[in-house]
Amino acid sequence: MARNDYDAIVVGGGHNALVSASYLARAGLTVLVLERLDHVGGAAVSTRPFAGLPARLSRYSYLVSLLPDEIMRDLSLDVTLASRRTSSFTPHLHTGAPGGLLVERTEGPATKASFRTLTGSDDDYAAWQQFYADVAELTAVVAPTLTQPLSRERDVAEQVSPTVWNDLVAQPLGRTITDRFADDTVRGVVATDALIGTFVGMDDASLAQNRCFLYHLMGNGTGEWRVPIGGMGAVTDALAKSARLAGATLITGAEVTSVATGAHGAEVRWRTATGERGATARTVLSGVAPWTMAGLLGDEATLPAKPAGSQLKLNLLLERLPTLRSGVDPRVAFSGTMHLSEGWGDLQLAYEEARAGTVPQHPPGEIYCHSLTDPSILEDLAPMGVHTLTYFGLHMPEELFTGPDGEDNRVTAVQRAIASIDEHLVGSIVDCIARDGEDKLCLEAKFPHDVEAELAMPGGHIFHGDLDWPWAPNRARLDTPAQRWGVATPHDVVLMCGSGARRGGAVSGLGGHNAAQAVLEAR
Repeated sequence: MARNDYDAIVVGGGHNALVSASYLARAGLTVLVLERLDHVGGAAVSTRPFAGLPARLSRYSYLVSLLPDEIMRDLSLDVTLASRRTSSFTPHLHTGAPGGLLVERTEGPATKASFRTLTGSDDDYAAWQQFYADVAELTAVVAPTLTQPLSRERDVAEQVSPTVWNDLVAQPLGRTITDRFADDTVRGVVATDALIGTFVGMDDASLAQNRCFLYHLMGNGTGEWRVPIGGMGAVTDALAKSARLAGATLITGAEVTSVATGAHGAEVRWRTATGERGATARTVLSGVAPWTMAGLLGDEATLPAKPAGSQLKLNLLLERLPTLRSGVDPRVAFSGTMHLSEGWGDLQLAYEEARAGTVPQHPPGEIYCHSLTDPSILEDLAPMGVHTLTYFGLHMPEELFTGPDGEDNRVTAVQRAIASIDEHLVGSIVDCIARDGEDKLCLEAKFPHDVEAELAMPGGHIFHGDLDWPWAPNRARLDTPAQRWGVATPHDVVLMCGSGARRGGAVSGLGGHNAAQAVLEAR
């Protein structure tokens, strides 16, 4: 007979929820995980989206940087993360002939020569090296704190130089970039890490761009983004296995309908195909967005603003890699992050166009070919020269695609994204796209409203809302374990364990780890 009382109930079955469940169950607590979908993993899943073809694409989340090695060791995760041979490649037409800015995974003479060809001197490459040395100074301080109770802002600031703190934290990042770099392309490549999933200008006083940038560069102290062998689903599968082996109960097809708190715990109600059920717990851990949990709690008076996402995701399966106009080997150019229409001017113009309510004429975006690093996701298609391709478009706010012009804008956005790719190719990327078993092009598009509909992420915001600094304000209350670990909510018995936690966002497990530590500390 199923029990109806637990030490902890986790709402949502994403990767953070599974991390929490694993840590708590390993500590001997009774844990129930409730997931609305028919599978766990949330955005960290692999799927076969194209009929009749075995290729497994990381449909939503696709690379791993922020997941600490410590969590992987603690939970005995059998996951391999592989380095890409190229860090980035940025095709351009600025020197009178098709070219490209190459940044090697370990920078060497080819990277320096590529900067010189683009800019005509070594100045911007020297500025690049100094800038990322400064970034490393900050991330070396911050990264070890991510799995510890929150540091105070002043304690972090004291460990880095005043210049580093000012340029990366205190002033808008756009000012720092324009002060340090002269070339438009170089400026844009640096800026893109500040804009992934975040609709903001580079000079915005909110500093949301600075926070986004830091999260993209601080993973394990190096900021390297690696490919999970077997696809993102391999990460989820390992986490689910860890949770189950530790004794956690995972129920899928269970949509939570309400959370009612009391002095000593909470009651959680959920709906399944066979009816409604409920259970009580001493603590509820929320793997869903703060906005969603506030609704489940009935906190209409304190309901935060609904987040709004800003991205376009295209997943493609190619019969072959395309040929670049620059003549660069596509196996080099596509194996890292390829920046398209992401010069400084491109980014600024696209932001202004989107803010004015129109799809950017030349949308900035990035593409990745994960199968060059991990051919196993192609199964028996790999020997045939087939490859996956992922496009992630910036400055694509939700409101463009949900209003009266939404359907037309969706078509336009896809067309313009393809045009931005084609600008640098011999022929069109469409000519390289495979067809599935129903003779349809192997191309799917995911807009923010698709992410909301399929994953219940409000507004399709991939971080559940704007990212916070990974430290506590100097005057913040840190009296309780939940406050100290950055997972507190207005309800003592409800903790954030997902991307909405202070150090949440991306596939990191940090929200899950830190919520579990807060629960254990409070026992």
